[in-house]
Amino acid sequence: MSDERPTAERHVPVLRERCVNLLAPSIERAVEASGRAVVVDATLGMGGHSEEMLRRFPRLHLIGIDRDEQALSLAGARLAEFQDRTDLVHAVYDQIGEVAAELGVDGIDGALFDLGVSSLQLDERERGFAYSYDAPLDMRMDTSRGMTAADVVNSYSQDDLVRIIRMWGEEKFAGRIAAGIVAARDAAPFTTTGQLVEAIRKVVPAAAARTGGHPAKRTFQALRIEVNEELHVLDRAIPAAMDALALGGRLVVMSYHSLEDKIVKGHFAAGSRSSAPLGFPVELEEHKAQFKRLTKGTEVPSEEEINENPRAASARLRAVERIRNRSAS
Repeated sequence: MSDERPTAERHVPVLRERCVNLLAPSIERAVEASGRAVVVDATLGMGGHSEEMLRRFPRLHLIGIDRDEQALSLAGARLAEFQDRTDLVHAVYDQIGEVAAELGVDGIDGALFDLGVSSLQLDERERGFAYSYDAPLDMRMDTSRGMTAADVVNSYSQDDLVRIIRMWGEEKFAGRIAAGIVAARDAAPFTTTGQLVEAIRKVVPAAAARTGGHPAKRTFQALRIEVNEELHVLDRAIPAAMDALALGGRLVVMSYHSLEDKIVKGHFAAGSRSSAPLGFPVELEEHKAQFKRLTKGTEVPSEEEINENPRAASARLRAVERIRNRSAS
């Protein structure tokens, strides 16, 4: 069942004010220097963060990227009044450099990543992201291409199912769940989320479900990550975004589970430390860090924000700023 409410009512952007405030100095600096700033919302979704930035900064040009064509359509309607200051592009966020280059932009002033599954994808039941109601077992963020979650559970070997459920879902009952999936599909292939939830319930101990949340939660996360290659894409996207930043540009990233945050943390740490060899007596210019971290560890939403928007509860925010020009290396 589709949600017919206006997009602004359906979507509450996570940490909206904090994200925009982190990007503000680089936007203002660029506007002062050249008359305009360019920011990429690399996970446009329903456009909540972008709308706030466009309203607040009248000299801002926004590039919105999303692999979900439905999201692009909804965001386009929401941002219609700013259409002369926006370019909305159907792409995956690891293509951020190519998208900017194709639009004639050499060095962006800011980028925002709001990772994970979007409110739109969770709320549109027929997309199959949620375990709380029965729907086709799809889980593709881009419904125009690629394998579905049904393809994965029906065709992967038991060993491969164990691997992805354990690795991407951090599920301790991965072995039992994979065996249960294989046994169930031998009788009939999986086509719906309800069938998968039932197969998982049969093999996960009831006591574990009482203390660890819904028994299918981690398996659904694992399948979604596998179907959309989320962590592989993210591992390419963060360095691509950092490389695309102009001097003084900022990158803000919100992640929602430890696997995402670990990737972001690793790239931010690598970019913000000296590359001088250990024991080198003098730090040469080319060894100096290219970035500085703007957050101390991760920032999390306030209790008030979580109460307003429960989906914000697991959000973790990190940000960096380019402090040395690319050409100086």
